[in-house]
Amino acid sequence: MTQASVNSAPQGAPLDKDKRNWIVATAVVGGAGVAAVAVPFVSTFQPSERAKAAGAAVEVDISAIKPGEKITVEWRGKPVWIVKRTPEQLAKLPTIDGLLADPNSKRKQDELTPVYARNENRSIKPETLVVVGICTHLGCSPSDKFQPGAQPSLPDDWAGGFLCPCHGSTFDLAGRVYKNKPAPDNLEVPPHMYLSDTRLLIGEDTKA
Repeated sequence: MTQASVNSAPQGAPLDKDKRNWIVATAVVGGAGVAAVAVPFVSTFQPSERAKAAGAAVEVDISAIKPGEKITVEWRGKPVWIVKRTPEQLAKLPTIDGLLADPNSKRKQDELTPVYARNENRSIKPETLVVVGICTHLGCSPSDKFQPGAQPSLPDDWAGGFLCPCHGSTFDLAGRVYKNKPAPDNLEVPPHMYLSDTRLLIGEDTKA
């Protein structure tokens, strides 16, 4: 723009009405554009629905689980195992205490075992085990080895439980770790409570 064009209007003269309206409109549109850009940017700091859900409690229907079966649900990105143990499996638990590193769940009990699970079965109801399926050694996920007896990588007197294939740690059907294994602690029992005989809530235990 030349100097002449800038000074074409007499000094101090009011702006032409059309020019004034055009300047105001341009300013409004520009401001709206800044606001439109700012909103998405700010919203990235808000927690997503997925992030909120990651810490939420999970309700599970356990009515279809048969004795000797296990289901897996996800809570906070972790696999949580729900095992319905048979009377025979429950009866076997006290007989192997001498083989376990922490049979009474005294190590890190406030972190790994809620008060209501500090018993032989590590559960609220004897038949139903609820544990986080992550080995306490390096975070691998153990495999089911419910069948008792001699098997590859297991002792001849195996009573049933879980085997971590990564480094050989073994756990019984209460999630208790055997002696002289890489895993230092029993499997974690997550906070949980019963909403009814057939519905579990994983992640909360305010009524437990």
